[in-house]
Amino acid sequence: MKTAFSNLSELVCVCALIGTAFPSTAIAAEPAFRPRVIISTDFPPTNVIPVKSYVKGVTPPAQCSDPDDVQSMVRFLIYANEFDIEALIASAGSFANVANKNNILDMLNIYEQVQPNLSKHDFRFPTAAKLRSITWQGRDGAWGTPKVGTDSKPLAEILGEGKDSEASDAIIKAVDQPDPRPLWICVWGGSREVAQAIWKVKKTRSPAELQTFLSKLRLHLIVKQDSTTDWLLENFPKLFVILTEKNYMGMFYHMVNTDPKLSDLAWLNRHVRHGHGPLGAVYPPTGWDPKYEGTQEGDTPSFLHLVSAVRGLNDPEKPDQESWGGKFVRPDATKNHWFDDPSGTQTVSRWRAHVQKDFAERINWCVANPSK
Repeated sequence: MKTAFSNLSELVCVCALIGTAFPSTAIAAEPAFRPRVIISTDFPPTNVIPVKSYVKGVTPPAQCSDPDDVQSMVRFLIYANEFDIEALIASAGSFANVANKNNILDMLNIYEQVQPNLSKHDFRFPTAAKLRSITWQGRDGAWGTPKVGTDSKPLAEILGEGKDSEASDAIIKAVDQPDPRPLWICVWGGSREVAQAIWKVKKTRSPAELQTFLSKLRLHLIVKQDSTTDWLLENFPKLFVILTEKNYMGMFYHMVNTDPKLSDLAWLNRHVRHGHGPLGAVYPPTGWDPKYEGTQEGDTPSFLHLVSAVRGLNDPEKPDQESWGGKFVRPDATKNHWFDDPSGTQTVSRWRAHVQKDFAERINWCVANPSK
């Protein structure tokens, strides 16, 4: 995709001059870039208890996980009009180690309460019924225990023969659609479901057909959360992969020139959680550690990379450009694998004022009528 500006800084300066930087109402014209998207998430219950609050014998294990997936899903759903959402996938992850699509369906019940008002701002907001019809179950247990970064199960135990799921099959079906656009898969939990889809295609199709399949995929992974990520990186050099292992923390780290008040609990209470409808109300006040209040949303950069692209701020096919989701480097030119830019978390945090302003305006669409 061609972009009119080489980086975000240039565009922001121009927009400041003409007064059109971030409009509060939806644009009627179809954007030049409208991505096909799958979200794969280790989504917890909406009444999730932070994992750091776990008390053995007291806290229900299935309720204990990382609330930041709920935070990210609130934000994703109020941008649902800007994507063609192909699937919502329940996958296992690094905390509860549970994949439960009913948790996503519960979230969609809340979205259903605000979708009619969101549609007043843009008719392209999908119905909850549509999203329910493309919500799929992945497999539990990608990790051996719910510890972060350790005790992952051996690859043979989670990938291969007899390990298909309705989620991995749904990925294959989505890729096979006769749509020339690539399919962006934002992986918030483990990468097992997309890896299983690729494994099955590799086994059942010719090498040329496999390459065609891989060429349609764009993966954006937030941290390695099971052993299939290394398998993907080691075996498929041409597969487009963005892997962030640190820079996603720019969503909550307070860097130089970043106003910490734009993501603290007081800001969230005022602009998101109180008085902006049931979707904002379900936004958790903390992430996995309750002593850190406010925005966490470690998974959000995976789709902010696309949100800024919809606005023409970056070409998503060129991750070395600045974007709301960060900036990345390709250390090996023979591989289409992208990793965190050395400049660090500021590649995400520097855009917090724009990102949060847009968030506050959009969450208010849940209750406000469009401006005349």
